[in-house]
Amino acid sequence: MKPRIAVPCMLLAAAVVAALAHRPVVVHGAATASASWNQQKAADFLDQREAWWQAWPRAQKDHGTLCISCHTVVPYALAMPELRRGLGEAAVSPEKTAPEKTMLASVEKRVNDWAEMAPFYSDEKYGKGKAAESRATEAVLNAVILASYDRVESQVRPVTRRAFEELWALQETDGPLAGAWKWQDFHLGPWESTESGYQGAALLMVEAVNLPGRFAREPETREHLNRLQEYLRRNYATQPLVNQLYILWASAKEPGLLSAAERKTLLAALRAQQQADGGFRAASLDARERVDHTAQSTASDGYATGLVVLAVEAARIPARDPMLSRSLDWLAAHQQSDGTWTAASLNKQRDPQSDPALFMTDAATAYAALALESGR
Repeated sequence: MKPRIAVPCMLLAAAVVAALAHRPVVVHGAATASASWNQQKAADFLDQREAWWQAWPRAQKDHGTLCISCHTVVPYALAMPELRRGLGEAAVSPEKTAPEKTMLASVEKRVNDWAEMAPFYSDEKYGKGKAAESRATEAVLNAVILASYDRVESQVRPVTRRAFEELWALQETDGPLAGAWKWQDFHLGPWESTESGYQGAALLMVEAVNLPGRFAREPETREHLNRLQEYLRRNYATQPLVNQLYILWASAKEPGLLSAAERKTLLAALRAQQQADGGFRAASLDARERVDHTAQSTASDGYATGLVVLAVEAARIPARDPMLSRSLDWLAAHQQSDGTWTAASLNKQRDPQSDPALFMTDAATAYAALALESGR
Protein backbone atom coordinates (compact mmCIF):
# COMPACT_ATOMS: atom_id res chain seq x y z
CA MET A 1 0.00 0.00 0.00
CA LYS A 2 1.64 3.26 -1.04
CA PRO A 3 1.11 6.93 -0.34
CA ARG A 4 -0.46 8.66 -3.35
CA ILE A 5 1.95 10.74 -5.36
CA ALA A 6 0.93 14.30 -6.16
CA VAL A 7 -0.09 13.32 -9.67
CA PRO A 8 -2.45 10.84 -8.29
CA CYS A 9 9.19 -0.17 3.90
CA MET A 10 32.25 -15.24 10.92
CA LEU A 11 34.35 -14.62 7.91
CA LEU A 12 34.05 -18.16 6.57
CA ALA A 13 30.33 -17.96 6.25
CA ALA A 14 30.62 -14.60 4.55
CA ALA A 15 33.21 -15.94 2.12
CA VAL A 16 31.05 -18.94 1.23
CA VAL A 17 27.99 -16.76 0.71
CA ALA A 18 29.93 -14.36 -1.49
CA ALA A 19 31.27 -17.19 -3.61
CA LEU A 20 27.85 -18.73 -4.04
CA ALA A 21 26.16 -15.40 -4.65
CA HIS A 22 28.21 -14.56 -7.72
CA ARG A 23 27.81 -17.98 -9.26
CA PRO A 24 25.10 -18.14 -11.97
CA VAL A 25 22.24 -20.37 -10.88
CA VAL A 26 20.91 -23.00 -13.27
CA VAL A 27 17.14 -22.76 -13.60
CA HIS A 28 15.72 -26.20 -12.93
CA GLY A 29 12.88 -27.04 -15.27
CA ALA A 30 13.83 -24.48 -17.92
CA ALA A 31 14.02 -25.82 -21.44
CA THR A 32 17.49 -24.40 -21.95
CA ALA A 33 19.98 -26.06 -19.61
CA SER A 34 22.37 -23.11 -19.78
CA ALA A 35 19.75 -20.59 -18.66
CA SER A 36 20.96 -18.78 -15.54
CA TRP A 37 20.33 -15.73 -13.38
CA ASN A 38 22.13 -13.78 -10.71
CA GLN A 39 20.52 -14.11 -7.29
CA GLN A 40 22.88 -11.68 -5.58
CA LYS A 41 22.21 -8.85 -8.00
CA ALA A 42 18.47 -9.32 -7.61
CA ALA A 43 18.78 -9.29 -3.81
CA ASP A 44 21.05 -6.24 -3.88
CA PHE A 45 18.59 -4.30 -6.04
CA LEU A 46 15.65 -5.20 -3.79
CA ASP A 47 17.61 -4.19 -0.69
CA GLN A 48 18.60 -0.88 -2.26
CA ARG A 49 15.01 -0.12 -3.23
CA GLU A 50 13.69 -1.05 0.21
CA ALA A 51 16.28 1.23 1.80
CA TRP A 52 15.21 4.05 -0.53
CA TRP A 53 11.55 3.48 0.36
CA GLN A 54 12.33 3.61 4.07
CA ALA A 55 14.05 6.99 3.64
CA TRP A 56 11.34 8.49 1.39
CA PRO A 57 9.41 11.18 3.30
CA ARG A 58 6.06 9.91 1.98
CA ALA A 59 6.68 6.50 3.56
CA GLN A 60 7.12 7.90 7.09
CA LYS A 61 4.22 7.16 9.41
CA ASP A 62 3.31 7.69 13.06
CA HIS A 63 5.32 6.29 15.99
CA GLY A 64 8.39 6.10 13.78
CA THR A 65 6.90 3.40 11.54
CA LEU A 66 6.78 2.97 7.78
CA CYS A 67 4.05 2.61 5.19
CA ILE A 68 3.66 -0.83 3.57
CA SER A 69 3.70 -0.51 -0.21
CA CYS A 70 2.16 -3.23 -2.35
CA HIS A 71 4.64 -2.56 -5.15
CA THR A 72 7.87 -2.43 -3.12
CA VAL A 73 7.56 -3.65 0.48
CA VAL A 74 5.20 -6.61 0.09
CA PRO A 75 7.01 -8.21 -2.90
CA TYR A 76 10.31 -7.57 -1.09
CA ALA A 77 9.02 -9.42 1.98
CA LEU A 78 7.84 -12.34 -0.16
CA ALA A 79 11.09 -12.68 -2.09
CA MET A 80 13.92 -11.93 0.35
CA PRO A 81 13.50 -14.91 2.73
CA GLU A 82 13.59 -17.27 -0.26
CA LEU A 83 16.53 -15.43 -1.83
CA ARG A 84 18.55 -15.57 1.37
CA ARG A 85 17.79 -19.27 1.72
CA GLY A 86 18.91 -19.85 -1.85
CA LEU A 87 22.06 -17.79 -1.47
CA GLY A 88 22.94 -19.62 1.73
CA GLU A 89 22.31 -23.10 0.35
CA ALA A 90 23.33 -26.08 2.52
CA ALA A 91 24.23 -25.09 6.09
CA VAL A 92 25.05 -21.43 5.46
CA SER A 93 22.14 -19.13 6.21
CA PRO A 94 22.81 -15.41 5.62
CA GLU A 95 21.55 -13.00 8.23
CA LYS A 96 18.70 -10.66 7.43
CA THR A 97 19.94 -7.50 5.78
CA ALA A 98 19.63 -4.06 7.38
CA PRO A 99 16.62 -3.05 5.21
CA GLU A 100 14.89 -6.33 6.08
CA LYS A 101 15.43 -5.78 9.80
CA THR A 102 14.08 -2.22 9.57
CA MET A 103 11.05 -3.32 7.58
CA LEU A 104 10.22 -6.17 9.96
CA ALA A 105 10.76 -4.00 13.05
CA SER A 106 8.26 -1.48 11.70
CA VAL A 107 5.64 -4.13 10.86
CA GLU A 108 6.07 -5.81 14.24
CA LYS A 109 5.79 -2.49 16.07
CA ARG A 110 2.55 -1.66 14.29
CA VAL A 111 1.18 -5.13 15.09
CA ASN A 112 2.23 -5.06 18.75
CA ASP A 113 0.92 -1.51 19.27
CA TRP A 114 -2.03 -1.85 16.88
CA ALA A 115 -4.53 0.09 18.98
CA GLU A 116 -2.21 3.11 19.13
CA MET A 117 -1.38 3.25 15.42
CA ALA A 118 -3.08 5.70 13.10
CA PRO A 119 -4.22 4.33 9.74
CA PHE A 120 -1.99 5.17 6.79
CA TYR A 121 -4.85 7.17 5.23
CA SER A 122 -7.37 9.35 7.06
CA ASP A 123 -10.94 10.24 6.17
CA GLU A 124 -10.12 13.92 6.69
CA LYS A 125 -7.42 13.96 4.02
CA TYR A 126 -8.49 11.23 1.58
CA GLY A 127 -12.27 11.01 1.90
CA LYS A 128 -14.95 9.14 3.80
CA GLY A 129 -14.21 5.49 4.42
CA LYS A 130 -10.50 5.66 3.58
CA ALA A 131 -9.36 5.13 7.18
CA ALA A 132 -11.37 1.89 7.46
CA GLU A 133 -10.06 0.71 4.08
CA SER A 134 -6.52 1.52 5.13
CA ARG A 135 -6.83 -0.23 8.47
CA ALA A 136 -8.18 -3.45 6.98
CA THR A 137 -5.72 -3.49 4.08
CA GLU A 138 -2.79 -3.01 6.45
CA ALA A 139 -4.03 -5.83 8.68
CA VAL A 140 -4.00 -8.20 5.70
CA LEU A 141 -0.55 -7.11 4.57
CA ASN A 142 0.96 -7.27 8.06
CA ALA A 143 -0.12 -10.91 8.28
CA VAL A 144 1.15 -11.67 4.77
CA ILE A 145 4.58 -10.18 5.47
CA LEU A 146 5.10 -11.89 8.82
CA ALA A 147 3.78 -15.20 7.51
CA SER A 148 6.18 -15.11 4.54
CA TYR A 149 9.12 -15.02 6.96
CA ASP A 150 7.69 -17.59 9.35
CA ARG A 151 7.00 -20.00 6.49
CA VAL A 152 10.64 -20.00 5.40
CA GLU A 153 11.89 -20.14 9.00
CA SER A 154 9.52 -23.02 9.88
CA GLN A 155 7.85 -21.30 12.80
CA VAL A 156 4.76 -19.30 13.72
CA ARG A 157 5.88 -16.54 16.06
CA PRO A 158 3.64 -14.86 18.67
CA VAL A 159 3.73 -11.57 16.72
CA THR A 160 2.45 -13.39 13.63
CA ARG A 161 -0.39 -14.93 15.60
CA ARG A 162 -1.21 -11.48 16.94
CA ALA A 163 -1.29 -10.10 13.39
CA PHE A 164 -3.79 -12.79 12.42
CA GLU A 165 -5.93 -12.02 15.48
CA GLU A 166 -6.08 -8.36 14.45
CA LEU A 167 -6.87 -9.45 10.92
CA TRP A 168 -9.71 -11.78 11.93
CA ALA A 169 -11.29 -9.00 13.98
CA LEU A 170 -11.69 -6.96 10.78
CA GLN A 171 -12.98 -9.77 8.55
CA GLU A 172 -16.40 -8.82 7.16
CA THR A 173 -19.29 -10.96 8.40
CA ASP A 174 -22.08 -10.00 5.99
CA GLY A 175 -22.81 -8.30 2.70
CA PRO A 176 -20.86 -8.67 -0.56
CA LEU A 177 -17.52 -8.68 1.29
CA ALA A 178 -18.49 -11.39 3.80
CA GLY A 179 -15.34 -13.40 4.46
CA ALA A 180 -13.01 -10.72 3.10
CA TRP A 181 -11.84 -7.24 4.06
CA LYS A 182 -12.36 -3.66 3.02
CA TRP A 183 -9.56 -2.60 0.68
CA GLN A 184 -7.73 0.57 -0.26
CA ASP A 185 -9.19 1.79 -3.56
CA PHE A 186 -7.63 4.70 -5.41
CA HIS A 187 -8.43 3.24 -8.87
CA LEU A 188 -4.79 2.26 -9.32
CA GLY A 189 -4.26 -1.29 -10.56
CA PRO A 190 -3.14 -3.86 -9.77
CA TRP A 191 -3.04 -3.25 -5.99
CA GLU A 192 -5.27 -0.27 -5.17
CA SER A 193 -8.30 -0.70 -7.41
CA THR A 194 -11.81 -2.12 -7.20
CA GLU A 195 -10.66 -5.71 -7.75
CA SER A 196 -7.54 -5.51 -5.58
CA GLY A 197 -9.29 -6.60 -2.39
CA TYR A 198 -9.90 -10.02 -3.91
CA GLN A 199 -6.23 -10.32 -4.81
CA GLY A 200 -5.17 -9.31 -1.31
CA ALA A 201 -7.53 -11.87 0.24
CA ALA A 202 -6.23 -14.58 -2.10
CA LEU A 203 -2.60 -13.76 -1.28
CA LEU A 204 -3.46 -14.02 2.41
CA MET A 205 -4.86 -17.49 1.75
CA VAL A 206 -1.60 -18.45 0.01
CA GLU A 207 0.46 -17.46 3.04
CA ALA A 208 -1.92 -18.78 5.71
CA VAL A 209 -2.20 -22.30 4.30
CA ASN A 210 1.57 -22.50 3.79
CA LEU A 211 2.48 -21.68 7.39
CA PRO A 212 4.17 -24.61 9.15
CA GLY A 213 2.62 -27.05 11.59
CA ARG A 214 -1.14 -27.17 11.87
CA PHE A 215 -1.73 -23.43 11.83
CA ALA A 216 -4.31 -23.53 9.04
CA ARG A 217 -6.13 -26.42 10.79
CA GLU A 218 -6.38 -24.83 14.22
CA PRO A 219 -10.10 -24.39 14.99
CA GLU A 220 -10.19 -20.60 15.16
CA THR A 221 -7.97 -20.20 12.12
CA ARG A 222 -9.97 -22.78 10.18
CA GLU A 223 -13.22 -20.99 10.95
CA HIS A 224 -11.93 -17.75 9.44
CA LEU A 225 -10.26 -19.49 6.50
CA ASN A 226 -13.54 -21.25 5.71
CA ARG A 227 -15.25 -17.85 5.53
CA LEU A 228 -12.45 -16.58 3.35
CA GLN A 229 -12.72 -19.61 1.07
CA GLU A 230 -16.45 -19.02 0.69
CA TYR A 231 -15.77 -15.42 -0.37
CA LEU A 232 -13.06 -16.45 -2.84
CA ARG A 233 -15.24 -19.19 -4.36
CA ARG A 234 -18.28 -16.94 -4.55
CA ASN A 235 -16.45 -14.25 -6.51
CA TYR A 236 -13.94 -16.28 -8.51
CA ALA A 237 -15.75 -16.30 -11.85
CA THR A 238 -15.88 -12.49 -12.13
CA GLN A 239 -12.18 -11.91 -11.40
CA PRO A 240 -9.49 -10.90 -13.90
CA LEU A 241 -6.84 -13.49 -14.67
CA VAL A 242 -4.30 -11.88 -12.33
CA ASN A 243 -6.57 -12.55 -9.34
CA GLN A 244 -7.44 -16.06 -10.46
CA LEU A 245 -3.71 -16.85 -10.55
CA TYR A 246 -3.52 -16.36 -6.78
CA ILE A 247 -6.34 -18.90 -6.39
CA LEU A 248 -4.40 -21.40 -8.51
CA TRP A 249 -1.36 -20.70 -6.29
CA ALA A 250 -3.31 -21.24 -3.07
CA SER A 251 -5.22 -24.28 -4.34
CA ALA A 252 -2.14 -26.51 -3.97
CA LYS A 253 -2.72 -26.48 -0.20
CA GLU A 254 -6.42 -25.55 -0.24
CA PRO A 255 -7.89 -27.74 -3.02
CA GLY A 256 -11.49 -26.69 -2.36
CA LEU A 257 -10.74 -23.30 -3.87
CA LEU A 258 -10.73 -24.49 -7.47
CA SER A 259 -12.70 -27.17 -9.28
CA ALA A 260 -11.09 -29.34 -11.94
CA ALA A 261 -13.11 -27.57 -14.62
CA GLU A 262 -12.10 -24.12 -13.36
CA ARG A 263 -8.46 -25.15 -13.26
CA LYS A 264 -8.65 -26.43 -16.84
CA THR A 265 -10.32 -23.24 -18.04
CA LEU A 266 -7.80 -21.03 -16.24
CA LEU A 267 -4.81 -22.87 -17.69
CA ALA A 268 -6.32 -22.60 -21.18
CA ALA A 269 -6.82 -18.86 -20.70
CA LEU A 270 -3.21 -18.50 -19.58
CA ARG A 271 -1.92 -20.38 -22.61
CA ALA A 272 -3.88 -18.01 -24.82
CA GLN A 273 -2.30 -15.00 -23.09
CA GLN A 274 1.30 -16.19 -23.33
CA GLN A 275 3.22 -13.94 -25.69
CA ALA A 276 5.35 -15.07 -28.61
CA ASP A 277 8.54 -14.59 -26.59
CA GLY A 278 7.28 -16.90 -23.81
CA GLY A 279 6.49 -14.18 -21.28
CA PHE A 280 3.29 -12.57 -20.01
CA ARG A 281 2.32 -8.94 -19.54
CA ALA A 282 0.48 -7.43 -16.60
CA ALA A 283 -1.95 -5.36 -18.69
CA SER A 284 -3.38 -8.47 -20.36
CA LEU A 285 -3.78 -10.32 -17.05
CA ASP A 286 -5.41 -7.35 -15.32
CA ALA A 287 -7.45 -5.70 -18.06
CA ARG A 288 -9.77 -3.60 -15.92
CA GLU A 289 -10.11 0.03 -14.90
CA ARG A 290 -7.18 2.21 -15.92
CA VAL A 291 -6.50 5.90 -15.44
CA ASP A 292 -4.27 6.14 -18.49
CA HIS A 293 -4.53 3.39 -21.08
CA THR A 294 -1.64 4.86 -23.09
CA ALA A 295 0.72 3.83 -20.29
CA GLN A 296 0.18 0.12 -20.88
CA SER A 297 3.14 -1.71 -22.33
CA THR A 298 2.80 -4.47 -24.92
CA ALA A 299 6.04 -6.12 -23.76
CA SER A 300 6.26 -9.15 -21.49
CA ASP A 301 7.26 -8.25 -17.94
CA GLY A 302 8.75 -9.84 -14.86
CA TYR A 303 5.76 -9.26 -12.59
CA ALA A 304 3.20 -11.05 -14.78
CA THR A 305 5.57 -13.80 -15.90
CA GLY A 306 6.85 -14.41 -12.38
CA LEU A 307 3.32 -14.63 -10.98
CA VAL A 308 2.27 -17.09 -13.68
CA VAL A 309 5.28 -19.31 -12.94
CA LEU A 310 4.63 -19.21 -9.18
CA ALA A 311 0.99 -20.22 -9.62
CA VAL A 312 1.63 -22.86 -12.26
CA GLU A 313 4.53 -24.45 -10.35
CA ALA A 314 2.45 -24.50 -7.15
CA ALA A 315 -0.26 -26.29 -9.12
CA ARG A 316 2.30 -29.02 -9.89
CA ILE A 317 2.28 -28.51 -13.64
CA PRO A 318 5.21 -30.59 -14.99
CA ALA A 319 8.39 -28.66 -15.82
CA ARG A 320 8.23 -30.05 -19.36
CA ASP A 321 4.92 -28.25 -19.96
CA PRO A 322 5.58 -25.83 -22.86
CA MET A 323 3.91 -22.86 -21.18
CA LEU A 324 5.93 -23.29 -17.99
CA SER A 325 9.25 -24.07 -19.64
CA ARG A 326 8.94 -21.09 -22.01
CA SER A 327 8.06 -18.81 -19.11
CA LEU A 328 11.09 -20.00 -17.14
CA ASP A 329 13.28 -19.45 -20.19
CA TRP A 330 11.89 -15.94 -20.52
CA LEU A 331 12.65 -15.13 -16.89
CA ALA A 332 16.18 -16.51 -17.11
CA ALA A 333 16.87 -14.53 -20.29
CA HIS A 334 15.42 -11.18 -19.23
CA GLN A 335 17.22 -10.29 -16.02
CA GLN A 336 18.93 -6.95 -16.67
CA SER A 337 22.58 -6.23 -15.94
CA ASP A 338 21.61 -4.45 -12.71
CA GLY A 339 19.77 -7.56 -11.47
CA THR A 340 16.27 -6.36 -12.29
CA TRP A 341 13.32 -7.48 -14.34
CA THR A 342 11.21 -4.65 -15.68
CA ALA A 343 7.51 -3.86 -15.80
CA ALA A 344 5.50 -0.78 -16.74
CA SER A 345 2.87 1.02 -14.68
CA LEU A 346 -0.71 0.11 -15.52
CA ASN A 347 -1.88 3.62 -14.65
CA LYS A 348 0.50 6.36 -15.73
CA GLN A 349 3.78 7.25 -17.35
CA ARG A 350 6.30 8.60 -14.88
CA ASP A 351 9.62 10.36 -15.33
CA PRO A 352 11.92 7.39 -16.04
CA GLN A 353 14.69 9.06 -14.02
CA SER A 354 12.55 9.23 -10.87
CA ASP A 355 12.50 6.65 -8.09
CA PRO A 356 8.69 6.22 -8.29
CA ALA A 357 9.15 5.14 -11.92
CA LEU A 358 10.71 1.94 -10.54
CA PHE A 359 7.69 0.85 -8.49
CA MET A 360 6.61 -1.80 -10.99
CA THR A 361 10.22 -2.87 -11.50
CA ASP A 362 10.43 -3.46 -7.74
CA ALA A 363 7.48 -5.85 -7.98
CA ALA A 364 8.70 -7.43 -11.22
CA THR A 365 12.14 -8.17 -9.77
CA ALA A 366 10.73 -9.67 -6.57
CA TYR A 367 8.16 -11.88 -8.31
CA ALA A 368 10.61 -13.03 -11.00
CA ALA A 369 13.30 -13.89 -8.42
CA LEU A 370 10.74 -15.62 -6.18
CA ALA A 371 9.49 -17.69 -9.12
CA LEU A 372 12.98 -18.77 -10.16
CA GLU A 373 14.04 -19.49 -6.57
CA SER A 374 10.88 -21.47 -5.84
CA GLY A 375 11.49 -23.64 -8.89
CA ARG A 376 15.04 -24.65 -7.93
